Amino acid sequence: MKLIDLNRDGGIGANSLFVQIGELNVLVDCGLHPKKAGRSATPDLTPLRGKTLDLIIITHCHLDHIGSLPVAMREHPNTPVIMTTSSRMLIERMLHNSANVMMRQREEENIPEYPLFTHDEIDRIAGRLTGLPFGHAKRFRGAKDEIEIIFHPAGHVAGAAAVELRHKHRGIFFTGDVLFTDQRTVPGARFPAGHFDTLVTETTRGDTERAPDRTRASEMTRLVDSINATIQRGGSFLIPVFALGRMQEVLTILHDARKFGRLVDCPIFASGLGMDLADYFDEISRKTKHIQFNRSVIKDLKIKPTPRKLAAGQDPEQNALYIVSSGMLVERTPSYVLASGLVGHARNTIGFVGYCDPDTPGGHLLAARQGETILFKAANVKAKLKARIERFELSGHADREELLEFAVQSEARCIILTHGDQPARDWFAEQLAVQAPKSKVIDPVPLKPYQV
Repeated sequence: MKLIDLNRDGGIGANSLFVQIGELNVLVDCGLHPKKAGRSATPDLTPLRGKTLDLIIITHCHLDHIGSLPVAMREHPNTPVIMTTSSRMLIERMLHNSANVMMRQREEENIPEYPLFTHDEIDRIAGRLTGLPFGHAKRFRGAKDEIEIIFHPAGHVAGAAAVELRHKHRGIFFTGDVLFTDQRTVPGARFPAGHFDTLVTETTRGDTERAPDRTRASEMTRLVDSINATIQRGGSFLIPVFALGRMQEVLTILHDARKFGRLVDCPIFASGLGMDLADYFDEISRKTKHIQFNRSVIKDLKIKPTPRKLAAGQDPEQNALYIVSSGMLVERTPSYVLASGLVGHARNTIGFVGYCDPDTPGGHLLAARQGETILFKAANVKAKLKARIERFELSGHADREELLEFAVQSEARCIILTHGDQPARDWFAEQLAVQAPKSKVIDPVPLKPYQV
């Protein structure tokens, strides 16, 4: 097998792997970098030029994995695309939202390359997108070779899959983004025990040490307690969330707390793509049974739409709970604008519930100290940090110890590290050198071909 990481900068961003298995050329994911703009945000697809791309496999529908898919499909107009049944129900909505965002960015930020694709183009490629159920072995035959594909539930988010490929007598396993612990909405990953010749593993939380006294259940309780304390002292609580997955998970946690009388009565504001996706989650829950979500939670919680006009640097003073994207406070998003007005007041709290890139505004806020001046450059706001900034371990990614254990038991001849910042990858490389000394470990340099 040959492998090239097409993510221009490595780390976590425009996730995309080009693998050549026998005579087959396969692309695994084709994402968009959340911190970049224009063509530089896409994977570098030049290694595919002049080649017949036989198949594109999508692991899940977060934009760092699908945001450049229409670009690759345009350059390879005959290539089929497969994903899980649940992802197939989500992907068009996610891509249409991305097109809307790029149109807005073109105007607001003067990015002439945007949009990278149009709504019409998404509609045209839809017929090439196919969903497969979990656990169903599917043979795919190219012109000269064939592979067998099996999707395994990866937790993380609705539709997320690990990908098992069988070529002749060889097994290759891509974890995708994975969470082994059950969430309220999505069961944890169910991976096959046993051995693989090659393992491609995510490493997102490799630089995050597991807190021995914290469980997912205790973190949910701590979140609800923190919300209650904030509301009771007259403040507002902002939960920045990813629209796909985190918002529906948080809504379900709050619904449980409210049902059992553990959540204080207060206004709850939420809107945007995440609320729209609640309808899709409800449908997936009914049709596939692979997730648990009922849209009635929105009615029961009496969710109000977030005000369309949010004033940067101003506290709305609603004594309310806000659940809005983006999860990393990306510039010009509702969570970014709200945070710029909330941070300067000690009564407020901002609580992060998922992965936060250290180079994003959310990452900067998590690293800041009380009293430090925070610059919201895109909003033209400066404020001294007085609000409480908290992190709750409710990530959609597995603890590093769990991924390490899976990698070791796989007894893979070769282990390839992906989807992690450099310190995270370094931790895995060091641990695997000790615990799996017979495995060759590769931390791929972007755009460099590897013979695996």
